[in-house]
Amino acid sequence: MRMSAWACIALAAPLLLAGCKGFWDAPDSNGGGGGGGTTASSGNFYVLHGGKNQIAGFYVNAGFVTALAGSPYNVTASPVAVAIAPNGNFLYVSTVAGIYLYTIGSGGRLTPGNLGNPISSDPATSMQVDATNSWLVEAASGIAQVFAIPIDPATGLATSPVEQFAPLPASTVQQVAISPDNLHVLVAMGSGGTEMVPFTSGNTNPLGQTSHIAISNPAGAALSVAVDPQSRLFYVGETAAVSGSNTGGLRAFNLSTMAELTGSPFATAGLAPYAILPVSSGNYVYVANRQTSAGATGIIAGFSITPSGTSYSLAALGGTSTAGAHTVGLAQDNTGTFVFAVNYDGNPDLSAYTFDAAKAGYLDLVISSSTGDDPVQATAIAAVR
Repeated sequence: MRMSAWACIALAAPLLLAGCKGFWDAPDSNGGGGGGGTTASSGNFYVLHGGKNQIAGFYVNAGFVTALAGSPYNVTASPVAVAIAPNGNFLYVSTVAGIYLYTIGSGGRLTPGNLGNPISSDPATSMQVDATNSWLVEAASGIAQVFAIPIDPATGLATSPVEQFAPLPASTVQQVAISPDNLHVLVAMGSGGTEMVPFTSGNTNPLGQTSHIAISNPAGAALSVAVDPQSRLFYVGETAAVSGSNTGGLRAFNLSTMAELTGSPFATAGLAPYAILPVSSGNYVYVANRQTSAGATGIIAGFSITPSGTSYSLAALGGTSTAGAHTVGLAQDNTGTFVFAVNYDGNPDLSAYTFDAAKAGYLDLVISSSTGDDPVQATAIAAVR
């Protein structure tokens, strides 16, 4: 790729998450209680601090958010996106200055790789590592292409052959996702809709010829994509997708046929579905709306998934969960206990939920925590699988 093309969009990347500054909780290394409280503990997770040029690492220890050793870690430029290799050994952070590699060591401690130099000059908007730990798939708003960087599963470093790509019909890239079966890449492209890209990890260029999914409403935009853990369904979060004051919608498709499920798009109780989280059990999917028609407070809507042979149906859970101001990311920890949400304008920076014991699929807010000194401006979250 020509570096000049990426340089033209480097300063534009942070604008994707622009928002009004809000109130943040005072920093507290032990986090804090929020909802009903919990004594549970979690695996490691990492939050990008766009306002501080930092990566902050945490785990929940007996109900308290606890910083990992050495956290926070400074980065050279504003961080935009984060991805963790499925083997749990490497973390990649995209900044406006390129993509940086970190080795995940004992206790979750991060060590810069590649002598602290970027492994790619691409300022990716979104990225993910494939199931073989051999490709870093990424794309950036402003470039009508999706890229695959070959990486060494043992070192995490970029290798030869050179970075590969496939053309996209639009350059308004918002998010990418790779299906767990490692056969498809999905790209949400704002008003340009969603693109499905065949993926074959053993090929020199693993990216194939794309198929297009138009947005459901010409006035809307595709903001997020995700695939469920059994590679049965894929999801697209779109604005202006349903009627009413909160017009954000979740579209659901059969991955093998690309047929949209009956009832899709499903109302998500908010305006901007920025993140979609199909949980590891495969029974539920959650959507985080950046805001609602009532204001900046984010809202999380949940849906149950019911299989019937090779057909599936979704049903909205009876309630929603509130988060902080301008919710932008979701993650589930590798114990399957917690769902985490990060909020760009804080109040709090981090919201943590456990699954309700009496109401299947419902989320209980158990922790509301700061993740660092103001202004944090959390832009993304990733958890070790």
